[in-house]
Amino acid sequence: MPPVIPPSTPIAAAPPGPRIWIIVPTYNERDNVGPITEAILATVLEANVLIVDDGSPDGTGELADELARERSNVAVLHRQSKQGLGRAYVAGYRDVLARGADVVVQIDADFSHPVRFLPSLLEPLAAGRADLVLGSRYVKGGRIPRWNIFRRVISRGGSIFAGVVLLMPYRDLTGGFKAFSAPVLRAIDLDRLHAGGYAFQIETTFQARLAGARIVEVPITFEERRAGQSKMSMAIFTEAFRLVLALRFKTLRRRRRKLSAESAAPRAQG
Repeated sequence: MPPVIPPSTPIAAAPPGPRIWIIVPTYNERDNVGPITEAILATVLEANVLIVDDGSPDGTGELADELARERSNVAVLHRQSKQGLGRAYVAGYRDVLARGADVVVQIDADFSHPVRFLPSLLEPLAAGRADLVLGSRYVKGGRIPRWNIFRRVISRGGSIFAGVVLLMPYRDLTGGFKAFSAPVLRAIDLDRLHAGGYAFQIETTFQARLAGARIVEVPITFEERRAGQSKMSMAIFTEAFRLVLALRFKTLRRRRRKLSAESAAPRAQG
């Protein structure tokens, strides 16, 4: 009698991983948009990329459309004009959340945020240790190898100022290399995010902290852009200074109103 071969045990399908969307805002980044997209997808194989183009006159948006036609994990969001980095990210957040994102990463298009750090940025979220991860130039292991002393003082000073005024214990509050869990982004009132420039980075971290997010920093190396021109200006630094003070005053007012309401409640009951 031939041996009886037991039926094979069905193998359970592996549970799907988190839906990772990486937002790349662009304005006149034609030379960078293709290489940065390919580098991201080669580094995080399961990622999707959303390119948010602010009506670049150099044809960045058209090139992004070509990438999206070639790859199913690339999408493009076109905006009519340049309205600031913050508004581009808010539009991107709304778009990827509507697509069912579980994790949302933001990264500059110019390679100043090296894509090799994406796995370490995503790891605390995957391990359940954080809700927001900041790629930090100022924690142990973080580096800015090519900045002059003037840029270092302005950047580090801005982070220290924001941390002291807003009572946030993080060392790099002005960096833009960040990863959010989707629930944190949904907990933030995106309509209340008003900063247009790099002050947006301070604002989102502050609002995430108010929403109860667990925030950690991981070290990164910040590089110079590979091509194109920097969007940094003195107006951006001025906006950040004003925003930090405004956030502090708004928080104090909300606390005073809350305390007043709490103290009035016992009198009303009596």
